[in-house]
Amino acid sequence: MGTGGARRPFTERLARASARRPWLTLAVWGVVVACALAVTVTQLDNLSATDEFTNRPESERAQELIDEHIPGAASDTEIVLVRSSQATVDDAAMQAVVQDLRHDIVALGTRDVVWVVTYYDLLNAGETEATDTLVSDDRRTTIMSVSLTMDGRPPLEHVAPVYDLVQAARSDLAGQGFTIAMTGNATWEKEAQALAGSDLTRGEIIGIPIALVVLLFVFGALVAAGVPFVLALAAILITLAVISVLAGAFSISVFAANVVVTMGLAVGIDYALFVLSRFREERAAGATVVDAVGHSGATASLAVFFSGLTVVLALLGMLIAPFSISISMGVGMILVVLFSVLAALTLLPALLAVLGDRVNALRMPLRRSKAVPVTGGRWARAVRTLMRHPALTLLVGAGLLIALSVPGFGLVRGNTGPGDLPARTLTRQGYEMLQQDFAAGLTSPVMIALDGDQNDPEVQAAVERLTAAATSDGRFQAAGYETASEGAFGLLKLALVRGDSADLDSTQAVADLRETIVPAAVSGAPLTALVGGGPAVFADILAAVDYMTPIVFAIVLSLSFVLLLLAFRSLVIALIAIVMNLLSVGAAYGLLTLVFQHGIGAGLLGLQQTPEITSWVPMLLFCVLFGLSMDYQVFLLSRIREYYDLTGDTREAVVFGVSSTAGIITGAALIMVAVFAGMASGELVIFQQIGFGLGTAIFLDAAVVRTLVVPAVMTLLGRRNWYLPRWLEWLPRATPRSLPR
Repeated sequence: MGTGGARRPFTERLARASARRPWLTLAVWGVVVACALAVTVTQLDNLSATDEFTNRPESERAQELIDEHIPGAASDTEIVLVRSSQATVDDAAMQAVVQDLRHDIVALGTRDVVWVVTYYDLLNAGETEATDTLVSDDRRTTIMSVSLTMDGRPPLEHVAPVYDLVQAARSDLAGQGFTIAMTGNATWEKEAQALAGSDLTRGEIIGIPIALVVLLFVFGALVAAGVPFVLALAAILITLAVISVLAGAFSISVFAANVVVTMGLAVGIDYALFVLSRFREERAAGATVVDAVGHSGATASLAVFFSGLTVVLALLGMLIAPFSISISMGVGMILVVLFSVLAALTLLPALLAVLGDRVNALRMPLRRSKAVPVTGGRWARAVRTLMRHPALTLLVGAGLLIALSVPGFGLVRGNTGPGDLPARTLTRQGYEMLQQDFAAGLTSPVMIALDGDQNDPEVQAAVERLTAAATSDGRFQAAGYETASEGAFGLLKLALVRGDSADLDSTQAVADLRETIVPAAVSGAPLTALVGGGPAVFADILAAVDYMTPIVFAIVLSLSFVLLLLAFRSLVIALIAIVMNLLSVGAAYGLLTLVFQHGIGAGLLGLQQTPEITSWVPMLLFCVLFGLSMDYQVFLLSRIREYYDLTGDTREAVVFGVSSTAGIITGAALIMVAVFAGMASGELVIFQQIGFGLGTAIFLDAAVVRTLVVPAVMTLLGRRNWYLPRWLEWLPRATPRSLPR
């Protein structure tokens, strides 16, 4: 059975073409995947843990001036801390530890280290007043500044040998009453990159076995359960290869690899699950292998195509944000979705043509596979029961989602800093020691670029006013002032006394500098002052997120609406899908706020409570969730529309659609939840927030939205579900009129 050749969807034609030449199709995919594997193994190290702006906020403009006039000021300075439980800096034991470590770091040479400054260096040079900045009040903790070499290589490469020396000294002195830690931008990047790798491995260890168990339960056969992994692996490897190559020319975040693997497993397995289920359904109904492949291509593959397009359109919002980390994650996820769709449309039909009924080989004991949905089964009975009281069902389902969404109105966005790393890391321990005994902002000071003649009395007076106003504010500590270009440029450094350079207090401090303190101090002087440095970068990130979020939301909603309108030729269905997905996203925001900001259940789930949600995570969740939720929406609605086109009975179409897809959607949702739970099990707070937000939203989407809310709404609306204004009748019909099995 099938549609006429002229009316066959392109997905059916593509599936049949792949099935007619299966070995050629498999050979092409095999060569591409093998090349991708080779590229990934050799080039994946190109990925970076840093984040960069793609526009020019004030912090970027300030940094450009600093790089032009005082290039050395841009060198990365790491802070090494030595604390003793008994000795003070005046004791020989403490001095020996510090001097030995300094000697080892200096011995690395200028290839990695420019200079090292300790308390004893300043003391020996007679700079007794300056020594106070390098020793704690109780004199049991001291810091050394390590300036890394600037030679075009990333700071990550230069900090590695220093980090190894500190780790070795830390281990050697652990039993002697000394604690050694290290913190700074490069140290943070090194540990964050290592954690990203370990979190990726941990996520795979947790997510993949659970996904396999779910697939075994859904299909009841080992071969069928393994096929989706083949597609997911192919899409992931090709995507990793592409982003590895792109990282040679552009800044691609190492976090992109994590989301590529997670998203690839989620959508790759889901898409294969949809198509493979339809193939087995067609074979059980008596279709030949080729016809089963073809009809699966005309129905399930078409749904996969529209699902994938919707995901891609939603993820386009990630490319709008002016951050390299957002863009690289967006590019990675878009590519893996596209390759997953391509694999479902070509690689899977070829595999099914070769395997035939052997796809059901190695059946699991005590598991009877049901290939053909029965509209009189338990799902159908459950749907009919709920549809007897659609208003009540809608009230319960929508009420639950709205209630969960309410805490999301208190969601606070911030930035990830050293305080968000696990307690065992050197960066976190060093940051906490700095915060306790020194100015926490020493590792990443505010840097005010002063473009003007520093010899001009008016400029000098303005700089003095600025320094006095900033230090008297109580939140800043003077950390240095220098001039360059024969006095034509000045640089004022201010260290935040307390707090993380990425936290909201620091962001507010930068805002006050820019809006009040700096303008008042330099008013009337021939001087341009731009606030830069790490804290200013984080402030600009938050400002950009606030500005871009409504734009991203508007674009994603608009594009998704248009695509759904084209897919189902119904204004109402498109609107329903948008509203349903917004409910899922809102519930995710609410749960994210409850768990991470308020700590409700965080300890029980092994998650870290944080005062705020990472600034760009809500935008990422919106884009990803909106796309992934459409997977189930499109898959469900395509079966409902298919049945309705033949019978004109909305109620029975809903029963058929839910009963024939509920098992598959439930299995697919469980797989996604398992994969995202693996991500949430990591140590990086960013991945915990992303994994938890995605996992809970997908669960609610499948358990509440698709099972309760959508059937109830469609039952209440009846024929009005399919309303299309006459002036839109010209829209092409994307879904085929074919008899469901």
